[in-house]
Amino acid sequence: MVVPDRGLPARVRIHEVGARDGLQNEKSTVPTEVKAEFVRRLADAGLTTIEATSFVRPEWVPQLADAERLYPLVRDLEGVHLPVLVPNGRGLDRALALGATRVAVFASATESFAKANLNRTLDDSLAVFEPVVARAKAERLHVRGYVSMCFGDPWEGAVPIRQVVRVCGALRDMGCDELSLGDTIGVATPAHVRALLSALGEEGVPADVIGVHFHDTYGQALANTYAALQHGVTTVDASAGGLGGCPYAKSATGNLATEDLLWMLQGLGIDTGVDLGRLVATSAWMASRLGRPSPSRTVRALSHEEQ
Repeated sequence: MVVPDRGLPARVRIHEVGARDGLQNEKSTVPTEVKAEFVRRLADAGLTTIEATSFVRPEWVPQLADAERLYPLVRDLEGVHLPVLVPNGRGLDRALALGATRVAVFASATESFAKANLNRTLDDSLAVFEPVVARAKAERLHVRGYVSMCFGDPWEGAVPIRQVVRVCGALRDMGCDELSLGDTIGVATPAHVRALLSALGEEGVPADVIGVHFHDTYGQALANTYAALQHGVTTVDASAGGLGGCPYAKSATGNLATEDLLWMLQGLGIDTGVDLGRLVATSAWMASRLGRPSPSRTVRALSHEEQ
């Protein structure tokens, strides 16, 4: 039995993004029934927070155009939170109509990405989110605020920490219950992670409302996650099988694979409630549906051992 390091949390909640962020960039349309089965298999593996879909305009993200058909197929899962992304008031309307209880808005820490992703200035995009968050809170929904480009931007380069803190503070002031710090192009390093988390703490944003969302462009995702855990963060975003990237940031590679994260957490003696074997089987199943091997090193290693 591995004894957890006293400087690390005893338990971590994995915020699974594979069904939304992971699949949204797939060029070939994944059938709605396959997506629903994917979500159900993820839940069966023990994941309790599974981002289901996004209520964006279909022409923006064609892969998620079936949100209205998908959500009813999975919303009966007991003990599982199924957050959905809502870009604006109309997206919130659609989510509420289907009984969603957790939503997320997607903000940017930089002007360039706000214009590329949202077609607005940074401040204008925050102004759009304010009434969305206010109404969601009035409806007693849990609201997550994604902040992209927290560490680097393909157009602007390194992002000043104070700039990220400002955006995070604005989302908290609106009423967001949780913030997810995105390393959208995968350039973060552990020292940068610690510096940002320290700055947020100094501004009154505690570690227990923060999630971290790392990409593995430079192979730093697990090292960055470890630095965040040392700082008290207990929510980590990951994508089953390492699916996904970012359609508006061409230099970004895939998300941190949930299996790779779980392998590290198990080795540290940190509880997640997730069954690694079932999760590997689920990601191998989805990889076969997509017609290519899983990019997750852990999935490849454990799948090979079973052959």
